[in-house]
Amino acid sequence: MSTQATVAGVQVDLRHWIGGERVASAETFEDVSPIDETVLAHVHSGGPGEIDRAVTAARSAFAAWASMPIGERAAILHRVADGIDARAEDLAQVETADNGALLRSHRRGVMPRVAMNFRHFADHLQTLGRPDGSIRGHRQRVTYDPAGVVAIITPWNAPLMLATWRIGPALAAGNTVVLKPPEWAPLTASLFADIAHEAGLPAGVLNVVQGTGVEAGAPLTAHPDINRLAFTGSVPTAGVISRAAAANIVPLSYELGGKSPLVVFADADFDLAVGLAVEQFDNSGQVCLGAFRILVEETIAYSFVEEVTRRTRDIVQGDPRDEKTDMSCLITRSHFEKVDGFVSRALEAGAKALVGGGPNAELGGLYYQPTVLVDAEPGSEILTEEVFGPVLTIQTFRTEEQAISMANDTRFGLAATLVTGDPVRAERVSSALVAGTVWVNCFFVRDLGAPFGGSGRSGIGREGGDWSFEFYSDIKNTVFSPEGWRTDTSTTGEHHG
Repeated sequence: MSTQATVAGVQVDLRHWIGGERVASAETFEDVSPIDETVLAHVHSGGPGEIDRAVTAARSAFAAWASMPIGERAAILHRVADGIDARAEDLAQVETADNGALLRSHRRGVMPRVAMNFRHFADHLQTLGRPDGSIRGHRQRVTYDPAGVVAIITPWNAPLMLATWRIGPALAAGNTVVLKPPEWAPLTASLFADIAHEAGLPAGVLNVVQGTGVEAGAPLTAHPDINRLAFTGSVPTAGVISRAAAANIVPLSYELGGKSPLVVFADADFDLAVGLAVEQFDNSGQVCLGAFRILVEETIAYSFVEEVTRRTRDIVQGDPRDEKTDMSCLITRSHFEKVDGFVSRALEAGAKALVGGGPNAELGGLYYQPTVLVDAEPGSEILTEEVFGPVLTIQTFRTEEQAISMANDTRFGLAATLVTGDPVRAERVSSALVAGTVWVNCFFVRDLGAPFGGSGRSGIGREGGDWSFEFYSDIKNTVFSPEGWRTDTSTTGEHHG
């Protein structure tokens, strides 16, 4: 059984990383590139045994990592970030081959952000906390104590960036981690384990167990020695995880699906609004934050739809390794068929495709055309369920009140985007939108110090800045009495409080 694979010219270890060493499994799973549906590697597939070994290693490493002075801990995390920068091209090449996202995006945005995830939380750690307070003459101190072992399960659409968005603060807070990367795109997690080891992260502090949700994910979420569980993925899977974790009363942080609106008023900057709409085709629409429900004021709807249609037709679809490509492929054959099923049912129900509406027959494979749909029936599946593909729907509204009602008419609440030229309206409407993040006249601007998470079925909790440390820590309040100290220790040599 092979333990190595060469992917995009980069050597990748296919075994798990547990307790500071490579661990093989008897079983493997195929990792297929969505670019051409060829097999990249046979990755070692973990199960309950590997999971238990990883959790045990994380538990054993916890005390020393948690007690390490924060300056030393932060310095190691900065070295991890340096290692990511040094291997950014390798990471970009491998992840493009593995999940089909644009190479230029991995180079220019994603991998720099991966490094930033560690630098930001390493620095934030050193400013965390608050001055001691007082209550009725007593001194009161609030501290952030590491919680223990953190289980992190991540998705395939941005596997390394979304993994390190959780790993960074979890490690900075003094916890140890067991990561289960996505089976559809696991390879950069293995490279990351090498980078962290080379940066001096102690053995057992980070563990990576590859495998399917059933074989590896299920025993991880149900493990009795897990203290925190962070998951990014679908609502149905979150339900399964919740039931598994409930038996052990494990706190959860979920970032789940979305069906976000893009609300465009007639007073908006027209070119900006059109550009933001077409930008939603990024990563072939496989973005949880994407604003795929376009709501446009009726008076500008004709011109808006015409221009969005024209610009969508200009999108260059093809090989993600080509700098000229704007949009690539979907992740797997099963996901491709799921997206096509949504569109086919919408068309059968009366929706109209102004652009696209099906597979890209010219490219074949997993390439699905960027699609713009109109005339979908209110309340229909295409308007209410997360498609997670390159499919925009456009609806119209007449009044501000109607726009707000339509925008909030969803079980989800991850994000919303608002485009208007009226600053008073911007304040009023953004306050009324139900979403974890609202962007006004912009999109996808994210500060690592700001709270991030979803409302409704889009998630539980918030992460970023202090919010991350609040989740990955046991927050302790200690109150000191000004009286009652015994200073005479001549008899016992003890000091009582």
